[in-house]
Amino acid sequence: MTARRITLAVMLVLSVTGCSLGGTQVRETTGAAAKSTVKGNNQFALQLYQKLRGGEGNLFFSPYSISTALAMTYAGARGETAEQMAETLRFPTSADVLDKMGISGAALTQQEFAEVFGAIIKDLNARGGTEKYELRVANALWGQQDYRFLPSFTSLVEAEYGGKLQALDFVTAAEQARQTINAWVEKQTNGKIKDLISRGVLNAMTRLVLTNAIYFKGNWARQFEPDRTQEAPFTLTDGKKVQVPMMNQKASFGYAETEHLQVLELPYVGEELSMVILLPKETNGIATLEEQLRAEDLALWVKRVRKREVIVSVPKFEMTSKFSLERVLASMGMPLAFSRGADFSGMTGRRDLFISAVIHQAYVDVNEEGTEAAAATAVTMRLTSIGPDRTPVFRADHPFIFMIRDVKSGSILFLGRVLNPKT
Repeated sequence: MTARRITLAVMLVLSVTGCSLGGTQVRETTGAAAKSTVKGNNQFALQLYQKLRGGEGNLFFSPYSISTALAMTYAGARGETAEQMAETLRFPTSADVLDKMGISGAALTQQEFAEVFGAIIKDLNARGGTEKYELRVANALWGQQDYRFLPSFTSLVEAEYGGKLQALDFVTAAEQARQTINAWVEKQTNGKIKDLISRGVLNAMTRLVLTNAIYFKGNWARQFEPDRTQEAPFTLTDGKKVQVPMMNQKASFGYAETEHLQVLELPYVGEELSMVILLPKETNGIATLEEQLRAEDLALWVKRVRKREVIVSVPKFEMTSKFSLERVLASMGMPLAFSRGADFSGMTGRRDLFISAVIHQAYVDVNEEGTEAAAATAVTMRLTSIGPDRTPVFRADHPFIFMIRDVKSGSILFLGRVLNPKT
């Protein structure tokens, strides 16, 4: 029986540009503050999914990467810019955000939020260093070599997020700086994300690039046998069928179902991380499922999952997605951060920076040997239920939603949908 492996890598880059207008101890990650942070991240993940699902074809991205990089940026946001970011990203740093998330208690300060988010990252890294699986989260700051950043900002990002400031010359050597950052991205994602930042994105006005990467590699706790993989029809949203290789096995998995939905949880070795697949019972039910995909519903579905024997068929698939997210994020409630009226004075002491671009790219490959996934984001800123008694059959032969989650914290690391495994 061949081990099923999953490799995940996420990169997030924030590039900060000037506006022409002139190693700490791992903290507890299961308390109320951590839970509210994870809940907020997951709410943002599903809200962002709603914005991105309107495109055609398959979809895959890492909301965790996006939240992490924007959390580092948020550390330097002030005033209304910080308020808009917190509300959009669901950071629990205000009473209004807590109220919208249905959480009681005191809001976190920006410093406390950084400590809590950083502790979650450190916990992931600590658990990822064991023999069960490999999981690491890496961050870095790339700043203009002669530009002054406040020590309070750089030290906070380094201490809590592990993002050490490294000097580059965007003014006279933007292309060399781009290549340096892209090389870091490629290395952190094991070569799966190349040339994340395209030519022209960085220029003489660029002042800061913040990068985040998450990499995961593990084996399925219950493995698929390659010789049981068979060609079978997969029904598309238009009713047409395509032949795809379906992986098959019968084993004990986490399973739940509702009137219209089947939920399957495939754990990795150690059962600290898992893939959750949401499969509508109707072959053309993906649109309805997407409309109902809210954090509260997802939490309820996952809570109803119970171990039982299940006959499983899942297709092999591979996909790549790339997005420019600045317009999406602005439409979600944080337009000020992308305008020349932005206030990131917590980075420099001056209101001279704004976000000019947010680029996210993701890759996933699911096969008998395992799953390999990578994602990267670039943000640029410029100067200014119980089932039936029968053995359930979970046959993913029509469009479905899937996610990779950290079971311990509940964090959604990756999220996507499969409309056609062959594209």
